[in-house]
Amino acid sequence: MIIVLDTNVLVSALLTPHGPPGRVLDLVLTGELTVAFDDRILDEYHSVLRRPKFGFADHDILEIVDYLAHVGLAVVATPLTVLLPDGDDLPFLEVASAASAILVTGNARHYPEALCGPVTVMTPAALLDQISSSYGTTPR
Repeated sequence: MIIVLDTNVLVSALLTPHGPPGRVLDLVLTGELTVAFDDRILDEYHSVLRRPKFGFADHDILEIVDYLAHVGLAVVATPLTVLLPDGDDLPFLEVASAASAILVTGNARHYPEALCGPVTVMTPAALLDQISSSYGTTPR
């Protein structure tokens, strides 16, 4: 299954690894989910994770972002003419659309269903529920 990880999910996963965002990241790290990205998304990951309030070490940031880039799916996204509530979220929607991926976010309100076309937007908990229902197992 291909997903696009909104930055807020990645940050939450690193801060609280035992919650739903952390379990989604675990599924990425074990290869059960594939993260689609483009350079804009990787740049945002780097930029946000470097904020002092999170306290992440530079080498840890490089390690996780480089890992995601290495095992993930690089996508060339087609620009969409959508006006999202937060324009900075558009790259995530564009990549999800180009990769036919599920967009996983903690801020679903930033991606109104009427504006997202065929892209499915889910919270980490909803994604885990869907995986559990589909495969009859409870994700770690």
